[in-house]
Amino acid sequence: MESTLAKQPVERVTVGETTFTLLGTAHVSRASADAVREMLGTGDYDTVAVELCDARHQALSDPDAWKKMDLFQIIRQGKGGIVAANLALGAYQRRLAEQFGIEPGAEMKAALDVAEEKELKHALIDRNIGITFKRVFRKVGFLEKFSLFSGLLFSLFSREEITEEEIEKLKEGDMLESTFAEFAMQSEKLYSSLIAERDEYMAAQLLKQSRETGAKHMLVVIGAGHLKGILNYLRDGIAQPEERIEKLDEIPPPGIILRALPWLITAAVLTGFGIGFARSPELGAELVLTWILINGTLAAIGAAAAGAHPLTIVSGFVAAPITSLNPAVAAGMATAAVETWLRKPTVGDFSSLRDDVMKWTGWWKNRVSRILLVLVFSNLGSMAGTWIAGFRIFDRLS
Repeated sequence: MESTLAKQPVERVTVGETTFTLLGTAHVSRASADAVREMLGTGDYDTVAVELCDARHQALSDPDAWKKMDLFQIIRQGKGGIVAANLALGAYQRRLAEQFGIEPGAEMKAALDVAEEKELKHALIDRNIGITFKRVFRKVGFLEKFSLFSGLLFSLFSREEITEEEIEKLKEGDMLESTFAEFAMQSEKLYSSLIAERDEYMAAQLLKQSRETGAKHMLVVIGAGHLKGILNYLRDGIAQPEERIEKLDEIPPPGIILRALPWLITAAVLTGFGIGFARSPELGAELVLTWILINGTLAAIGAAAAGAHPLTIVSGFVAAPITSLNPAVAAGMATAAVETWLRKPTVGDFSSLRDDVMKWTGWWKNRVSRILLVLVFSNLGSMAGTWIAGFRIFDRLS
């Protein structure tokens, strides 16, 4: 019988006292999982490194981790959008599993299972997915952000079957890269954050882990699309791996304009109110009413579109005109908190979350995912209301 390694790309490089064997895998291939088991079965390796971060490792090893979510904490910390994106990516992966009978990440799980069985040291070398998303969104412009968001929604809500051609693309990289590959190839900034940076990050982690563990022969299980980049970084060397890791883990601060824009909008609107009242009390009251009606109505519409409770919709109408004047608070944080209080998710909602989000209707059916939709849609409505109401106010003053 032909070895499962026959068609798997393998490269070896020695750095210092450690020999790294890089196994390029397809994250949607049974053959890759078999190749991992075959290589570890030789007994040649004392350490296994896998292309996972802590968050993705937890999701892979504990599919029920969603049950432990603290929704109020997620809302308060402003992480609702990241959680929703992770749910959407997970739903896309499970669509693959259902359509092709393939479990994404099986080779990573196999590597960790065998490492535990043989009592080998192991290392998670990929960058946290949340940090990667944040670095991506801080570096790209509004249109690229919109394209990414639209692409994610399309992959989630589209009922079209995933084609064989798309599967082949997935076999060349990893799930995160492949989902956004079309956009990554069109944007140097996006490619850098989503792909190239992670090659350097994982190479630096390998050097750091090899020093800390004293590994002599490390098997590195990575997506085939990352093999060349990591190999080059290992061959060229990274002088200070720890410093590079720390640098690549930083979230770039928003530009001066982006930091100042929310406060400038607040100042402009309040100035508009002041000018209106200076001209006449009636005009000032009219401008304030315009701000409340447009901003509140659009936020309420967003909450209603997410299937929110009637009182949540009312809270969106009340909160949005106020939160829009305070850049530190978003309307969605208020509506999501109210929705959570009014329709507290049950144990059953958390248990069925991963299955429910497989279908677009399930996002509205499940209380957990619906709360995330309330947060996102209310924010979108309030953002639109801020700009529309702002232009209406200054048009009235001109």
